[in-house]
Formats: sequence, C-alpha cells, structure tokens
Amino acid sequence: MPNQDELIPIYLFLGFLESGKTKFIQETLEDKRFNKGEKTLLLICEEGVEEYDISRMPKKNVITHVIDDKSEFTMENFTKILNESGAERVVVEYNGMWLMDDFFKAMPDETTIAQVMCFVDATTFNNYNANMRSLVVDKFNNAEMVVFNRFEKSYDPNEFHKVVRGVSRRAEIVYEYTDGKVAYDDIEDPLPFDVEADEITIEDKDFALWYRDIMEEPMKYDGKTMTFKALTAKNEKFPVNTFAVGRHIMTCCVEDIQYCWLVAQYEEGAEPANKEWVTVSGVISVQKHKLYRGKGPVLLVRSIGKAEAPEQPVATFY
Repeated sequence: MPNQDELIPIYLFLGFLESGKTKFIQETLEDKRFNKGEKTLLLICEEGVEEYDISRMPKKNVITHVIDDKSEFTMENFTKILNESGAERVVVEYNGMWLMDDFFKAMPDETTIAQVMCFVDATTFNNYNANMRSLVVDKFNNAEMVVFNRFEKSYDPNEFHKVVRGVSRRAEIVYEYTDGKVAYDDIEDPLPFDVEADEITIEDKDFALWYRDIMEEPMKYDGKTMTFKALTAKNEKFPVNTFAVGRHIMTCCVEDIQYCWLVAQYEEGAEPANKEWVTVSGVISVQKHKLYRGKGPVLLVRSIGKAEAPEQPVATFY
C-alpha cells in the first residue's frame, strides 16, 4: 500500500442526469490552473446530452473511459483502467443513481479522494428530493460542496439550505443563478446547545444533530463533559470495560435507520447490560481506538444510570 503522498487523487463529481456535472468538468479541464498537463483519466459513468471536447483543453493529456453498466464498476475493472491509462489523477463523473458505497468499494488501493462536489438542478430538485430522497441523502452526505445551478431569483435559499443541512453540516452550499450571479450560502445554523461550555447536556430531541457534529468535528468536544441519554450495545469483540452508547437515527426514511454510537469506557464501575437505556455522563477524549479503526471520540464514563426510553426512540434531524 503506497503512502499518502504516493496515492493517485480522485476528483469526484456527483449529481443526477442533466445536473450540470459535464459542463463543470469540461470548464475545469479547460482551466490552465487545474489542467497543467498531468495525465488525467476522465472516468464517465453517466452519458448525458453534453459531450466532452478535449480540443478545447489547454493540455490534451486526458484519457476518457466510459463505464455505463453498474456491474462493470468493480475494483478489478477500475484498477485495470487506471493502470492502462497511466494517469496521475482521476476525474470521475459518477452516475447519480449509483450509491456512494459502491464507488468507495471500487476505489483502487493506490487512490485517494481529493475532492467531492455535488451538482443539483434547482428546477428539478424538489421532485428528486420527494421521490428519490435516499439517493439525495447518499450524495449530500459525502459532498464537500453542493452547487445548486439554474437557481431562480424567486427561489428561497432557506428551503434548499434546510435540506442540505438536514444531511450535512460541513458541506459548503453554492447557488448559481440563471443570470450568472454566484452566491455562497451564509445562513447560520446555531446548534441547539452551547458548544463552548465545558459541560454540555444533550436533550433527547437534539441527539442526531449532536452525533453528526461530534463525528464531523470531534476535536470541538475534546475534553468536554457530555451528558445524554443513550441505548447501550456490546458484543464479544469489545475490550473489557468498553461498550457502545448511541441511538438509532433516521436520516430520511425508515429504510435508512441505523444505530449510531460512540465508544464508551467505564473503568470505575460495572458495565451496563446490553440494549439498555441509560443516562450517561463522561469526558470526551479524541484518541485512537481499534473500534474506530483510527481516531474518534471516546467517552470516558464518570456516571451511568438506568433511564426510560425517549418519547421518540429513533432520533431524527427534524
């Protein structure tokens, strides 16, 4: 496995058909600041009306390859295409109907994600969000930037902002208006608790927001005392005095409900039973832990007691 500096960067562009991905990628590869001659593999997983024109690019060292059959999008095939191209970097126009997990599973070992952008046609977004919500969530959850193009002055940015923030607090949001104006979203989203306090109590209704925030920016909570209600979990693979505290969270629909948890360590007392509702208090320590396969927030438990299940056992962002 090559070290980080030797990995081939992947620039990943997401969005549904006719969302503006091709146009943006074409303009990016026409930009001398981006296209300085590096041998680039342009992997196309969705062919729309727009076509790429290599002749307009300042450097022509771009190799295109089309994979329009999902069954062919495998690590073996991706690796073969990459090796045959001899590319120094990869630009991917990903199919909006394919899941992100399928992409991550197909990434060759010698590659790494450099940037993820998601493009959205504002005129059709509400329809996609209503009928294909799980796919919208799948893309927003992984994007560093969400670009709403074909944005009309009559549209309310707050409505689009809420949908993105219901999935991700870290994604930057950009509005490209039909008159050519570009606006960056600056709507504030204050958390429903004081993140600056040394001791923070999380209300039941705010658990999903807090969990997403601590997993995205764990260092924000390092050294702080947290108190919250959670459902315990443990199996035989967990170390002694270690268990999980978390809740089931629903991002968009019943099908995507999953148990979202933190590692908890309790050196002073008996471990709680499995699948037991508790009120737990402890200090967050961001550290390496084998249950995270890297660094993550570990709750060093100070006190724990049995509790009644929340009125709404499945946490949501709304």
